[in-house]
Amino acid sequence: MEPVLIVLIVLVVLVFIALIKTIQVIPQASAAIVERFGRYTRTLNAGLNIVVPFIDTIRNRIDLREQVVPFPPQPVITQDNLVVNIDTVIYYQVTDARAATYEVSSYIQAIEQLTVTTLRNIIGGMDLERTLTSREEINAALRGVLDEATGKWGIRVNRVELKAIEPPTSIQDSMEKQMRADRDKRAAILQAEGVRQSEILRAEGEKQSQILRAEGEAKAAALRAEGEAQAVRTVFEAIHAGDPDQKLLSYQYLQMLPKIAEGGANKLWIVPSEIGDALKGLSGAVGNFGAMAGGSPSGGGSGTGGTTVPPQNDGRNKPTERRERPTID
Repeated sequence: MEPVLIVLIVLVVLVFIALIKTIQVIPQASAAIVERFGRYTRTLNAGLNIVVPFIDTIRNRIDLREQVVPFPPQPVITQDNLVVNIDTVIYYQVTDARAATYEVSSYIQAIEQLTVTTLRNIIGGMDLERTLTSREEINAALRGVLDEATGKWGIRVNRVELKAIEPPTSIQDSMEKQMRADRDKRAAILQAEGVRQSEILRAEGEKQSQILRAEGEAKAAALRAEGEAQAVRTVFEAIHAGDPDQKLLSYQYLQMLPKIAEGGANKLWIVPSEIGDALKGLSGAVGNFGAMAGGSPSGGGSGTGGTTVPPQNDGRNKPTERRERPTID
């Protein structure tokens, strides 16, 4: 019984191993290459697959998702003989698992070497300044060359990025000094422009303020003159409405003479010829008032208290007299 039991156990184990080798589960976004006696047979896609045990073998499982591979810095010489270190990142995807397995031994290493050689060819035709400012152009050129070369390998290069471009230390110091000088220059220019603009605005403000002040003074002078004219007009109308006689005007005229002579700068003033007539009229008025106050009560029956003799013009009054005010040193 023991030999039969051992044979049964061996058969069960073989059947279990055969089942394991027969049923193959492939994950999503993956593929498997099946060989039969060392020759490619088919490609297993995602899901449950059945193969012939002990005859079919799975050589390689390939991830069909997009892969990101960073490459270490590579020294590259520019057109002006400067060595720069460039880090690159490749985004690729396997589109044909069979070609990726049989067309190239290691597609990762092949992509890295192709990237390095292509990058050196592209950078070798550019100077340092263009290299630092033409990343998009370099990325597009790299992607075009890599996509064309890796197509037969069953690989599609989706994107190529330059992660870093590092020039030599001496060049970096020179660039920093140049950038610092440019920043200082721009700062000085902006400061000068700010001062200039502030001066212009200040001058414009002063100009506007002077214009407004002058306009205000002109309006004030006009209003003042209009007020004075209205006052003179009112006084003139009041005088004419009151109908003053010659005596009142003579008295007012004599009252204004001292005011005319006031002021230290009035060294010469003119006495008009009408002042004689004014004085005569005023003296006549004063004489009449005295006669009325000192006349006799029995004045005869004539009914008059006295007579006023008008002053005679002796012909010695001149039309205009000029009298110079003495100067006191």
